[in-house]
Amino acid sequence: MGGLDYDELVALRRQHSAWKLLRADNAALMLSFFNKVFVEHGIRSIAGVELADRLDDELFALNERLGQGTFPKSAKAYLDDWSGPQSGWLRKYYPADSDEPHYDATPAVEKAIAWIRSLQVRSFIGTESRLNTIFDLLRQMTFGAETDPETRLEELKRRRLEIDEEIARAEAGDVDVLDSSGLRDRYQQLTATAHDLLADFREVEANFRDLDRELRRKIAVWDGSKGELLDEILTSRESIAESDQGRSFQAFYGFLLSHRRQDEFKKLLAEVEAMDAIGEPDPRMRRIPRDWLDAAERTQATVRQLSEQLRRFLDDRAWSEDRRVMELMSGIEARAIALRDTPGMDLIVEIDAAAPAITLPMERPLYAPVTRTPIDSADIRVGDEEFAADALFEAVYVDPARLVETVRRALDLQAQVSLAYLVRQHPLEQGLAELVAYLALSGDGFTVVFDDSRREEITWASADGVQHNVQTPVTAFARTISGATWASGKEEQS
Repeated sequence: MGGLDYDELVALRRQHSAWKLLRADNAALMLSFFNKVFVEHGIRSIAGVELADRLDDELFALNERLGQGTFPKSAKAYLDDWSGPQSGWLRKYYPADSDEPHYDATPAVEKAIAWIRSLQVRSFIGTESRLNTIFDLLRQMTFGAETDPETRLEELKRRRLEIDEEIARAEAGDVDVLDSSGLRDRYQQLTATAHDLLADFREVEANFRDLDRELRRKIAVWDGSKGELLDEILTSRESIAESDQGRSFQAFYGFLLSHRRQDEFKKLLAEVEAMDAIGEPDPRMRRIPRDWLDAAERTQATVRQLSEQLRRFLDDRAWSEDRRVMELMSGIEARAIALRDTPGMDLIVEIDAAAPAITLPMERPLYAPVTRTPIDSADIRVGDEEFAADALFEAVYVDPARLVETVRRALDLQAQVSLAYLVRQHPLEQGLAELVAYLALSGDGFTVVFDDSRREEITWASADGVQHNVQTPVTAFARTISGATWASGKEEQS
C-alpha cells in the first residue's frame, strides 16, 4: 500500500476481516483459540467435530474461571458465526468424498495474530542479522542484474579474495566466532522468517481458491461459445503460473521436493538448536519442513482442482452436444418415416460413400531425420582414363501414367480385366520392370485385386527374341464406383 489516506482506512476498517476480528467482542477468545489450533499446532484442515470438541473444552475452562454465562453459546454456534460470510475468519468446506465439514483458518487470522504478536514485549531484539540480510539482498540484486562480463568478473575476484583471506586467517588459528547475542539474533530472524513463510501459504492458497471461484462463476453464467470460454480460462491459468507469485511458489515447491535440500536443512537446524546460546529452541521449528510441505501440497491441490473443474466442464459440454445430435437424428428419422408413404415425395439422397474414411493419429509415421551424406570436394581432379559408360545408359524408367491409361481403356469395355489379358493385348515393352509396375499400380477408378491361392503364367519376348515366363498370383483390375468419372458415355448410361 503506497499511502494511508482517510477513505482507504475507513474502507479497511469496515471490510477487512483481520480488522473486524480485532474489533470483535470475543476477539481474545478467537485469537487465543485460533493461535493454539492453527498456528502453534500447525493444523491446516480439521474436521468440524474435532474442532467443536476442542472449542467446547476451551469454553468450559473459561466459563469455570470467569463465571458461567461469559460465553453462553455452544461451540457449534460460535463456529457457524466465525465461518459465516459476514465474518470470514474460518473457511468451512467439504473435502472430496466426505459429508463432514472441515475448517481452516483464513489469511486474515494469520495477519491478526501476527500483529498481536508484534505488540508483545521482547527481551531481545536483534538488528545485526537483518542488516546483513539487507546488504546480502542488495548484492544479489545488483550482481544478478549485471550484464557486463567485466563487472561480474571483478565481483567474483573480490569474493575470492575475501575467501582466501578468511582461509589464511583460519590456517593461522584466527577464527571469528559468533557470540551468544549474534546467535540469538540470527535464530530470532530464522524463526520469524520461517513462520511468516508458513503464514503466507494461506494467502497464496486463498488466491488460487479465488481463481477457482471465479472460474466456476464464469462457467455457470457463460452463454457464448466454448472456444472463447476455454481461451479465457487457459489465459487466466497461464497468468497465475507466469506471475511473480506463481514463479516464486514453483521455485519454493521445487526446494521442498529436493531430498538433499531437506536433509541439509534438518541437519543444520539440529546443529543450531543444540547450541547453548540458543537456550530453549522454538518447538514449532522442529516440524516446520513438514508444515511447509503440507501447505505447499494443499496449494497444489487447489491448482489441480482448477484442472478438474475444466475437465468436468468439457465432459459436460461434450455430453450435451452428443445428446443434441441424437435428438436431431431421432427427429430426422421420425420425419422420414412419416413422409415415406406420402405420394410425390422424393426422398432419394446420394452420398459419396457408405462410411467415412478414418485415419487414426497413431497411424501417422514418426518423423525420420534425413541423413546427410558429407561430400568432400577438396581432392577432385580431372580424370583422363578411359572407362566403360554402358551402365549409364542401362537405366529403365517405366511410365506409370501409360499403364494406368491402358488399364482404364480396358475397363471401359468390361468391369474387370486380368493382368494376363492385358499383357496379351498389350505386350510388355520394358520386360520385368513393366510387369512389376503393373503389380504396384494404383489409380482413381480401379483397384488391384490379388488371389494368392491361384497362380498364373505370364509370357513375353524380349527384343533379342528370348522368351520369358513368370508365375504370379492371379491378378485382376476391378472398376470402382468413382470410375464413372472417366468411363465412356455408354457405360454411364448403363
